[in-house]
Amino acid sequence: MRAVYDATARKQTVSVTLNSDLYAKAKEAGVNVSRAVETALAAELERRIKEKIRAEIAQDIKALDDFSAIHGSFADMTREYLSTLDGDETV
Repeated sequence: MRAVYDATARKQTVSVTLNSDLYAKAKEAGVNVSRAVETALAAELERRIKEKIRAEIAQDIKALDDFSAIHGSFADMTREYLSTLDGDETV
């Protein structure tokens, strides 16, 4: 999947509320909190984008299934139509 954000965009200062003990221990351990938060946020954004795409695909598949239940297979309809054209043989 392509990057979900522009990694070269300028940095922006934001206010984030964190558990004070967690922050202190992470800082003491040398964790780059900004980088860790950015990485986690990018992962969460990617997860949500994928979830949205999956939901859209499921909706499209359901619409196709509903269409097929009412009208029959689109592939069969196309095959039948094409076989009626002059000079074409049934496929």
